[in-house]
This record gives sequence, C-alpha cells and structure tokens, in this order.
Amino acid sequence: MRFVLGPVGLLVLSGIHPAYAETAPAWPASYLGRVEALAVVEGLNARLLASRSATATLEGWCTEHGMAATPRLAANRQRGADKPASEETRRRLNAGPDTVLRYRQVRLACGDHVLSEADNWYVPERLTPEMNRLLETTDTPFGRAVQALGTTRQTIGAELLWQPLPQGWEQAPPPASTCGDLAIPDHLFRHRAVLFTAERVPFSEVVETYGAAILAFRRAARPADPACAASPSDGPQP
Repeated sequence: MRFVLGPVGLLVLSGIHPAYAETAPAWPASYLGRVEALAVVEGLNARLLASRSATATLEGWCTEHGMAATPRLAANRQRGADKPASEETRRRLNAGPDTVLRYRQVRLACGDHVLSEADNWYVPERLTPEMNRLLETTDTPFGRAVQALGTTRQTIGAELLWQPLPQGWEQAPPPASTCGDLAIPDHLFRHRAVLFTAERVPFSEVVETYGAAILAFRRAARPADPACAASPSDGPQP
C-alpha cells in the first residue's frame, strides 16, 4: 500500500494546507526499512497498551509526527452501524440480559489520517446525561467524552496483524536487499479492552484496530541502498 498525494496547487484550492497534506515517502522494502517499520509499530503498540486513553495517545502521536496542522483527534461516527454485544462482553461489563447496551462505531482521524477504527459497547446508565448526549449526537471521541469518570482500562486482548520481517528474523542473517516500496496492509494491530470508572465499575468494552496511516509521517532521510540505486523500483514488495 502506498500513500498518494495530489499536486500542491490542488491541495491549496481544496483548503488543505500543503505542509500537512503532503504524504510521506513510501517505506522502503529493504531490511532496514522493515526493521524501522516494525520498531515504529511496536513502539506505538506498547504506548497504547500502557495508556489510560487511546485518544490521548493517538493525539500525542499525531502531534509528535507533524501529521496535521491541528493535531486533535476527531471521531468520524458511522451512523446507523449496529452490532449486538456478545455474551462475553456482557459478562465483562456485568450487564445482565435486560441491561441496555449501546453500540458506537467510529473512525479516529488526525487531519486526513484515519489512525484507527473502534467498535464500542457501553452501558449508558453508568454515564452522565451529558456524556450520553455527546456520544449519541456528536463525533466526540469516546475517551474525551467520558474522561471525567477517571477512566482506567484493562486490556483483554492484543494482536499483531502484520509482521514486516520473516519468522525467526532475529536469529537469521539479514536477507538479500529487496528493492522497491514496502507493501503496508490496511490493518496493523488490534486491541480489545474494558474501561472502568475511578470506582472500578466497568462501563465499556472497545475493540480498536490500528491502520497503516500511523506510518504516514515524514521520516528522516536514510542513505540509499547501493544494491537498489542502479535499478528502478519494481513496485511494492510484500
């Protein structure tokens, strides 16, 4: 997957500031490029697992990497989406069969970059009326809407969906140089977590799937791989 940008003139006409709309160069499919991509993905993965709020962590990521003129996360709510909660979700939320659960699906974006998609089941009776209003009628990120609860989170599942290096790479010699651009899939890793109030009352379960756009920032320049400099790119490499 490559990130494509249009001409700067068109960006200006569309109202997007070129300094933030320019897409970073594609990641190289070289051994170094793959190691760097893995390090970045694992680094953000660890930060999110250690964080109380995915919203705040992603906003920090966007700010640090200059990904938007206004690095504030926006939740693009998918209106009309519905997905019944599983029995396991109800059990984790201490919600009996008669307890009302609401479902919210959003795409969390910083500027033009959709960093993650989130499926969220929550117990409205454990939130304030204002929190419920924000969640039902606005695109406010869930973490920001409920932050007054003193939210903590317990991760119950974490899964890497993409491995840019082959199995056993840490004990094998570096492979021969691979020229071209690294093919980055849409989904990189996924978390499932339960959110609790400060009184340790569970009120929400969320499944967050983090996408390729977390890598769409301008990296520092690296020396060109001599093995690839003499020949043009043959296109994205797996």
